[in-house]
Amino acid sequence: MPRPLRSAPGSRKEAPTVPRSLSSPRFARLAGVVAMALVAGATAVPAAVATTSPPPGVETRAAIDPSLSTNRGARLGLVEQEAENAVTDGELIGPSRDAYTLPAEASGRAAVKLDAAGESVQFTLTKPANALTVRYALPDSATGGGLSGKLRVSSGSAVDKLVGVTSKYSWLYNQYPFTNDPNADLLHPDWWLAECGCVPSEQEPVYQPDKPFRPFHFYAEQRVLLGTQLPAGATVSISLPAGTTLPWAVVDVVDFQQVAAPLKAPRVRVHAVAMGADPTGKKDSTAAIEAAIAKAKQRGVPVWVPAGTYKISRHIVVDDVTIRGAGSWYTIFTGKQVTLSTPAPDGSTHTGVGFYGRSAEDGGSSNVRLADFAIVGDVSERIDDDQVNGIGGALSDSVVNKVYIQRTKVGVWLDGPMDNFRLLNSVVVDQMADGLNFHTGVTSSLAKNNLFRNTGDDALAMWADGVTNADNTFERNTVQTPTLANGIAIYGGTDITVVGNLVADPIREGSALHLGSRFGAQPFAGDISLRNNTTVRAGGLELNWNIGMGALWVFSLERSIDANVLVQGDHYLDSTYNAIMLVTDWSQKDNLRQENLTFKNIKVDGVGTSVLSARTAGSATFVNVDARNVGAYGVNNCGAFNWDWVNGSEFTAIDGGGNDGTSATPWGDGPANWLTRYTPNTISCNDRPTVVAPPAPSPWAQP
Repeated sequence: MPRPLRSAPGSRKEAPTVPRSLSSPRFARLAGVVAMALVAGATAVPAAVATTSPPPGVETRAAIDPSLSTNRGARLGLVEQEAENAVTDGELIGPSRDAYTLPAEASGRAAVKLDAAGESVQFTLTKPANALTVRYALPDSATGGGLSGKLRVSSGSAVDKLVGVTSKYSWLYNQYPFTNDPNADLLHPDWWLAECGCVPSEQEPVYQPDKPFRPFHFYAEQRVLLGTQLPAGATVSISLPAGTTLPWAVVDVVDFQQVAAPLKAPRVRVHAVAMGADPTGKKDSTAAIEAAIAKAKQRGVPVWVPAGTYKISRHIVVDDVTIRGAGSWYTIFTGKQVTLSTPAPDGSTHTGVGFYGRSAEDGGSSNVRLADFAIVGDVSERIDDDQVNGIGGALSDSVVNKVYIQRTKVGVWLDGPMDNFRLLNSVVVDQMADGLNFHTGVTSSLAKNNLFRNTGDDALAMWADGVTNADNTFERNTVQTPTLANGIAIYGGTDITVVGNLVADPIREGSALHLGSRFGAQPFAGDISLRNNTTVRAGGLELNWNIGMGALWVFSLERSIDANVLVQGDHYLDSTYNAIMLVTDWSQKDNLRQENLTFKNIKVDGVGTSVLSARTAGSATFVNVDARNVGAYGVNNCGAFNWDWVNGSEFTAIDGGGNDGTSATPWGDGPANWLTRYTPNTISCNDRPTVVAPPAPSPWAQP
């Protein structure tokens, strides 16, 4: 008989009012499997030195052929190339999807490790480029705090740059809310641990896991202006330079692009430098930017911030104002995290660089336009009570466009009630927690055409905490490698749309797409629409439950889910375990249900176990769900685990027709589809079926 689910997995949200405990207070939510010898890259598989160039045009999106995500995900002018596909004399690490390992957090679950001066990864440009972003990992120091060094970026005689890189903002360890100390003892010795199947403080002798315990969040990004335009066909090498002090560096993925020249100042504006802002970054520019904002509001004109680096030491409050830079590569707001002499009313103990609307309690802000600049913070630890986010507060009738946000706690965290916010054409990377969160009463708001990579929690979230969210949309975003929790998570709300997104490589305790009745969220209501999204290499192992997740995970913990949920046109590619997982928490299995779910025109290409795993009472309808390369069997129906062999499972799968493909043969037409034999409610429960790794996804034949 399957074992019951022990506790509720998933991301912890950040408001201090959210319970930190589980269904049982003895158990902790965050758990996992210790990664032995990770720092040395224990899972690395040595690779022979590449002697031939890759074929021309080795471009990927989310480490798959771009044709597999046509019209999905962000379009930001980036040309992605994976290091594992390039020419290298380094060491291939991966592929592996085991949490707490370097390959698992890499794009495509593989990368290249350079461990000697002169070793390199060489890319061939498929399009002209004058800039690149390299995603890399370096080792941590023995006591935490990171190491710094250089990578060499070169292209014949045209480019030869030593680029500074650091792991200061990487490497977290231990239990929530994590620590930078690799030698720390358990932060919560009274929490349940999957590693021992115990509560350590109740063990005699006391269980103590190996150190470092649960290392993760390894990677970081560095942008590089090459100083010249390189043509298609040029080669770009990234290497460990002579004399390096770094023991090793991992190169994961490089985005090449053509960056436009700096924007010109608008004719009518308030010039930030004229107001005393220092573009060299030597002097603090906070007061000067605030003075420029005050003057611009008075005159009804924008604030212009030309190219330069501007040091900011506290949140800049914005309301009814436009702030424009020369472009996110040129106008950079940066600053160190600042310790407050006394905690702020919201509990924050730090402040730092960021632009904030006024709080909703103070009336909020409106008519704010932020565009064409970067926010680069200095946050290296996760303190959930801290407001050290790139953009925050309440921002109604406001737009953030073409902004780059790096190394803050959360890129964009908006606390409503508020209405009509837009995040457009932006990049959010290297966050300690969420990428974006619409929190508490956010309505008629949109995030569209943005890239989120290497977040420390949900990349995009809507959290209807106390006050419902309504009429919000996440559209055409790309999410890669969230190191904890989900790619896109919706916690309650009314009339929510998630459409056209590309989500790849969630690492642990989450899925690519998630609907969750949890964290005190208001109920789902109205129409919840997930349309035309593509997930890649999602649905990993839930380390608390020790079961495989789905690329889409619907979870009832606090309420039944009975809104009209339509999942239409999604593609679930190379899912590690299941494509779709419907779950009610074990503590509520006889009380809560999931109803009114419809899955229509879905393509499932590769699952390690099942197309559908149902661990809930309720029902769902399936229409034209085509599947191929299914590892175990079509439906893993456990229902509510009451084992009624006469009447069948408490979960009913309704066959609406057109559900093609079998678990025994490749996808194709035929009466023996993946679903029919399991309808309407056949018990087919296997708690932990054997995983069969599917082949790489490929294009579907056109009818």
